[in-house]
Amino acid sequence: MSRIHRLFDLLQILRRHRCPVSGADLARTAGISLRTLYRDIAALQAMGAEIEGEPGVGYILRPGFLLPPLMFSEEEIEALALGARWVGKRTDKALAEAARNAIAKISAVLPSDLRHRLQDDALLVGPGWERTQSVDLKDLRRLLREERKLSMAYRDEKGLLSQRTVWPITLGFFESTRILVAWCELRQDFRHFRIDRIEAADLLPERYPRRRAALMKEWRQQNILPDSDSM
Repeated sequence: MSRIHRLFDLLQILRRHRCPVSGADLARTAGISLRTLYRDIAALQAMGAEIEGEPGVGYILRPGFLLPPLMFSEEEIEALALGARWVGKRTDKALAEAARNAIAKISAVLPSDLRHRLQDDALLVGPGWERTQSVDLKDLRRLLREERKLSMAYRDEKGLLSQRTVWPITLGFFESTRILVAWCELRQDFRHFRIDRIEAADLLPERYPRRRAALMKEWRQQNILPDSDSM
């Protein structure tokens, strides 16, 4: 277990106790030595956790402390808020909703003097994607996670329609378009496909034979400029 996970676990144990709990009980519950417990308590106190007590007496965590939000600077909060707004206008509905939910959760636990930074509209994101598309980005994201093939009818820049079976590698979100990078079985090479030119799509149960991480590395080692199948 990493130290950060151990610290979070210790916080959770402390939250379960409304009265002071001995160091021996805390160490036994956390599965660590007393010496490690004392170091972890000191580390959490240095990070801002209001843990009262001392060795031989017991410890209690005062309410209102959550470690990650208190570590955010104003610029980090602005970055989170701007990123959430960008996701809300540049991705699919599911990701946009997830971004809003994440910001709401962060806002609920931020100190009052920082909460207003999440709600400040000093940084705006312009209008997002407006083009119609026949394939849901949520489905494409699922294929990426599960490393499954996609069968699609694709119309290229010359208007020619072809049937492709591809291995999705990554999705690119740009101001004027969205691009699916994939290994194309027809071309036996990497290709870049504009999402709005996919006229029909079928999510296949078959997994592609190579790991997506390896394909991504190989694609990066080549060039990332669009070829004749894209744009």
